[in-house]
Amino acid sequence: MPRRELLKDVRRIVVKVGTSSLTEGEVLSPEKIARLANDIVGVVRRGYQVVLVSSGAISAGAGLMSRRRDFVTIPEKQALAAVGQILLMDQYRACFNAAGLEIGQILLTEDDVKNRRRYLNARHTFNALLEFGVVPIVNENDSVVIKEIKIGENDTLSAYVANIIEAELLVLLSDVDGFYRDLADPEPIEEVFDITDEIRDLAGGAGSAHGSGGMSTKIRAAEIVIGSGEMMIIANGAVEGVLGRIMNGEKIGTIFVGRDRALSSRKRWIAYSVKAAGTVIIDDGAVRALRERKKSLLARGITGVQGDFDLGDAVDIVDARGERIGKGIVNYNAKELQLIKGKKTDEIRDMLESNYFDEVVNRDDLIIY
Repeated sequence: MPRRELLKDVRRIVVKVGTSSLTEGEVLSPEKIARLANDIVGVVRRGYQVVLVSSGAISAGAGLMSRRRDFVTIPEKQALAAVGQILLMDQYRACFNAAGLEIGQILLTEDDVKNRRRYLNARHTFNALLEFGVVPIVNENDSVVIKEIKIGENDTLSAYVANIIEAELLVLLSDVDGFYRDLADPEPIEEVFDITDEIRDLAGGAGSAHGSGGMSTKIRAAEIVIGSGEMMIIANGAVEGVLGRIMNGEKIGTIFVGRDRALSSRKRWIAYSVKAAGTVIIDDGAVRALRERKKSLLARGITGVQGDFDLGDAVDIVDARGERIGKGIVNYNAKELQLIKGKKTDEIRDMLESNYFDEVVNRDDLIIY
């Protein structure tokens, strides 16, 4: 299908730019930042809503403080991020203001993505900024984030942001022309419709000296985006007017195309943002009910319970052979579920009296793989 046709219904775009696309040597490049801003301005003027996920804060701070980011401690790196965020946002604001647009900064951690209330609060903030005509600029909160709540790199962060705002397209601007089946190939793969084991194997490892993401993190982002029913493009940020040309339908980079029907916001959150606290094992009859008849998960189809989870937690749902069937939000804690597994609804009612639910996982809180 022609690119223009694939992209014809796109209204919201998340653009992620890597450090290498913003720096020259050890410092920020005002020319590269201005070029990116002008490209985004051109797309916004055409009626698209754009959110920018920007790397570069640590490198900006390192350049200003004459430090090598490869040779600093974690607290020093966090301090450099605090210094660099101001420098980076100053340069962005000058560029966007020159075109008559305002920017707003949003700093996120993994907690903001995992917690449903904070996830929704973030979405409301993004929506308000976009309605104001402001360009939101996002980064992980590197100055205070710790390992336990760190997303890790901005490819994954940008995929989470795309899900939060239900963007139809994520564009990853990097220092490569797309996704290659073989590094000896002169042209990248044009289209990818499924993230297979072969694609993951081809993705490789680390990124450039000034960035933290490689092709493997981009493929992980693609899994999140196309699994939610949307699209992602990997393209070279050095291409002049790359974003505008992509939206004109030019075959630039590699496009990853999602399923025919997009997931709801809640199901995106369940599938890709919240981590499973345990596992529920189901029999083959329950598998058929979930996959073929689109039913909720009932206790009578459950044969095993693993983990220590509470009501409202997410659990993985697997069959008797250990294959992942889906993921959902449970209406019972692990101890209750151990007690009622395999039971019929009327039996559960008698056992738990008023503290019972008809479904262990309601269909609205369930994602099937």
